[in-house]
Amino acid sequence: MNMPEITDHHNGIIQVKISMSFPLRWVNSYVLQGPEGLTIIDPGPHTPENEEEWNRAFAEIGRTISDVKHIVLTHHHPDHLGCSGWIQQQSGCKVWMSERSYQETRLMWGPDSTMNSDLPELFRSHGMPAEWTDQLEVHMNSFVPQVTPSPEVSFIPMGQHLVMGGREWMPVETAGHAPGHVSFYHEESGEILCGDAVLPQISPNVSLTPGSDPEPLQSFLKGLLKLKNLEVSTAYPGHRNPFKHFGERLEALLLHHEERLVKIEQMLDSAPATGFKLCVSLFSSKLGIHQMRFAMCETLAHTRELERRGRVTSFRNKDDIICYKMK
Repeated sequence: MNMPEITDHHNGIIQVKISMSFPLRWVNSYVLQGPEGLTIIDPGPHTPENEEEWNRAFAEIGRTISDVKHIVLTHHHPDHLGCSGWIQQQSGCKVWMSERSYQETRLMWGPDSTMNSDLPELFRSHGMPAEWTDQLEVHMNSFVPQVTPSPEVSFIPMGQHLVMGGREWMPVETAGHAPGHVSFYHEESGEILCGDAVLPQISPNVSLTPGSDPEPLQSFLKGLLKLKNLEVSTAYPGHRNPFKHFGERLEALLLHHEERLVKIEQMLDSAPATGFKLCVSLFSSKLGIHQMRFAMCETLAHTRELERRGRVTSFRNKDDIICYKMK
């Protein structure tokens, strides 16, 4: 069993790296200790190995799982939500997330979810061949154990400070990477627990998915502009390590997506193309199904944004596949 890497930042924030699959390898969970009890931010995906990692982490910091009083989730993705139900069962703690994040959880894994049929259909309509779409149901089902058991959820009161680690943090809701994503900002210190809203080295995935945000890239860019209003000294992200160049990363991410929009337009200059053809040109076809799903959803987020801006238009070809062309 792994011993998770633990870093005490000596400001009431303990970083615990919980294992997840390649290529990210770990997700950052943060343990905050205060008079209100132990709070965990984003406890990572639920696996037997991660149960053991958490038990070892609690022993290392001199606490037990029963000391956990609150779990706070930045968003609904399995690598952030996953262990919350298990820890809640062991400790009786409250689990907090935004109301919109809860809606997304139901959309993805709720008893009435149709995502396993809706997502392959979306990809088929944009030209993805059966060799890929046939892999999606098994792939999507593989996440169910990582989010089981489901927690009983309380909704984060937006516009009110949340006390964690003896300090008051203001929730800041953005979208794009995940509808209802919440970062937590401590104004006095300038520290922000930013989940996957901003990452220090990689660009957070922005996905168009059935039944979710119809314009996710616009939502993501608006969220970055919202975060620019904050004076941040240190950012504690969901992946990689805490960093101080928060403003620079915001600018880099804004530029990155504008450059990608231009690149897609350049691809369409010569001839119309399906979403899948654009996806392979942008990201390659030498991907596993997990990365291909992200790549396809991100490509469609960008083509939707180009349509919204009136720079490209879509049509169906003779095979009833959606294609894009310059307007």
